[in-house]
Amino acid sequence: MQRLAIIGGTGLLNMATGQPFADAGLEVLATDSFEVETPHGSVPIKSFRLQHGSEEKSLVFLQRHHNNGSASKPPHNINHHANIWALKHANMDAVLSVCSVGCIVEDFPPGRVGLADQYIDFTGQTTTFHDDEAEFTSVTVPFDRTMNATLEPVLRTVQNLSEERLFFTYWLAQGPQFETAAEVRAIEKLGGHVVGMTMPREAKLCREVELPYSALLIGSNWAAGKEPGDSTADLSHEAVSAEANRRLGPVWSCITTLLTQ
Repeated sequence: MQRLAIIGGTGLLNMATGQPFADAGLEVLATDSFEVETPHGSVPIKSFRLQHGSEEKSLVFLQRHHNNGSASKPPHNINHHANIWALKHANMDAVLSVCSVGCIVEDFPPGRVGLADQYIDFTGQTTTFHDDEAEFTSVTVPFDRTMNATLEPVLRTVQNLSEERLFFTYWLAQGPQFETAAEVRAIEKLGGHVVGMTMPREAKLCREVELPYSALLIGSNWAAGKEPGDSTADLSHEAVSAEANRRLGPVWSCITTLLTQ
């Protein structure tokens, strides 16, 4: 892949030093930071120009919760339209989304990294580029099959997994509050394996503009009521973010694999 975009948090961007690239045989030729102006607002981008053998590659980072230098924007106010418009018009080949999620099912514990293959969005919040004229986009298969097929063996290798399930259904919660234990029990009964507050809105817009999109799921915590031995344990935003940032090794392996294939 020649031009890869990453949507994620600041922890991932902070790891973007020369070493992860060098370990994969990628040389950093240049870096740049700039603002992309879109019809939906401005988007800060950090880009890397890389060399792999005789080929040049481009890697772009977009911080999902960017907020004009202030504290992270809350999930219900993220400007997904600006973010996806910026990546589409930067001529990216594909988008890899990195998501911190609450773990609901027993076979996806905190600390594991998996892939999304479906999502459920019952929030009732419309996310589309087609507000003025009706256009109906198929999302039967919302995530790029080719990317997922490439990433699955990488995740199995780096996590020493064999037959364990790696594909999961992401339940979109409105937020910004975490879910109640009762909500999580209902989500599980309706088919949700993990829960988060952002990713499917990106996936929908990428499908509309025909931009291949895949989502890595970092299990950062047990969802409400699922903590073994303590079903009343509170959730902490700081603890959840810190745990997700400690699980970025498999994510970097996925990024560099896409760039070097």
